[in-house]
Amino acid sequence: MTINITKCTLDDLLILQDISYETFTETFGHQNSPENMKAYLERAYNLKQLENELSNNSSDFFFVYFKNEIAGYLKVNTNDAQSEQMGQELLEIERIYIRKKYQKEGLGKYLITKAIEIAIKRNKKKIWLGVWEKNENAIAFYQKMGFVQTGAHSFYMGDEEQIDLIMMKTLI
Repeated sequence: MTINITKCTLDDLLILQDISYETFTETFGHQNSPENMKAYLERAYNLKQLENELSNNSSDFFFVYFKNEIAGYLKVNTNDAQSEQMGQELLEIERIYIRKKYQKEGLGKYLITKAIEIAIKRNKKKIWLGVWEKNENAIAFYQKMGFVQTGAHSFYMGDEEQIDLIMMKTLI
């Protein structure tokens, strides 16, 4: 099994947009209206938004490759880039997506491990993420990886308010 990871740059903008659209739609398209999906995708993954996120020094994107093909990606945030103000001692996993055809290959665990390594290198005490309360497979995976639910927050899919569970893992 050949797994590699590379940090994304502004040169990867179009590829990042494509994989973002693909993986988000694969993951949530069947549970949300086409109108809400379209509205969310256009807001979250338009080129200007992704360019701003890639340019933020407190955010990092990584592509994971499986057998030399892009299989998914990871986005981590620190400091003010976090989607919730959690403090300087925490690192957020904002996005972790694996293309459907590469799921069940250990890539999610690989990306979580990468995020933990980054957090430790940056002297963070905890790592956290938000996961949709209806995404039972992801919740079970994060629990298996040592995350526990510590709260919840609202997430808007188009005009629909949804609930994300806040899950956290203590590192130190």
